[in-house]
Amino acid sequence: MKIKRKIEIAVISDVHLGTYGCHAKQLLTYLNSITPKKLILNGDIIDVWQFSKRYFPKSHLKVIKKIMDMAADGVEIIYITGNHDEMLRKFSGTSIGNISIVDKLVLELHGKKAWFFHGDVFDVSIQNAKWLAKLGGYGYDLLTLLNRGVNWYLEKRGKERYSLSKKVKNGVKGAIKYIDDYEKTISDLAIENGYDYVICGHIHQPKMEYIENKYGKTVYLNSGDWVENFTALEYQFKRWKIYNYSNDKLAPFYPDEEFEDKEIKDLIAAITIVEQQKKKS
Repeated sequence: MKIKRKIEIAVISDVHLGTYGCHAKQLLTYLNSITPKKLILNGDIIDVWQFSKRYFPKSHLKVIKKIMDMAADGVEIIYITGNHDEMLRKFSGTSIGNISIVDKLVLELHGKKAWFFHGDVFDVSIQNAKWLAKLGGYGYDLLTLLNRGVNWYLEKRGKERYSLSKKVKNGVKGAIKYIDDYEKTISDLAIENGYDYVICGHIHQPKMEYIENKYGKTVYLNSGDWVENFTALEYQFKRWKIYNYSNDKLAPFYPDEEFEDKEIKDLIAAITIVEQQKKKS
């Protein structure tokens, strides 16, 4: 019998389903290991920018099916829109059963205010030159695809995984400054508005940091991603923590073995059945 961890809130972002960089199997392992009261999907879950009918593997469909199953089992699913899934913003404010779509979210957690949003609104490159940001997204996807080949070889040799994209970002001063400016802007605004926690994604940099300026203080949290870091945020016992799949994964939980032998058409049918059940209820 599998014992799942019960947590109040789990936050994931930047999954990028539909791209070569997405590590859906690792995410499934994580989702199979928890029973949250709330699951917050903080943007860029499905990558509409780079979506292609030629590439949407079975494991990616299983992630969608798993999330819908969690909703059917009573988990509150809150989908916060991001830039790669911005087409969903036209449905902001819509709810279907336990699933709701929003652009931002404020929760009160044991007397403290938490502000959730994806974070692309603070990205100048997206606001001023969306075509350039999309082009950069394709380049990033190509880099992660190449990285998969490198890591396959390293794992065969019994060596540790290596992140090319992280190496590139950490080696470029402009990228480091961008991340620092991004985090400072968001934290300053959270302090100005009296938020105790500010939770975002977008930059694929998991982080939890206490920030203070002359006007006040806040805790900046970033859920990271499921492309290179495999991280999530968890809230339980009045505390936040960063879950790191590479360090914290639970061996007994495998990626949705119940559906391992199902064809894609069967998975789509299963998802449709869940939708129909929700409409009846």
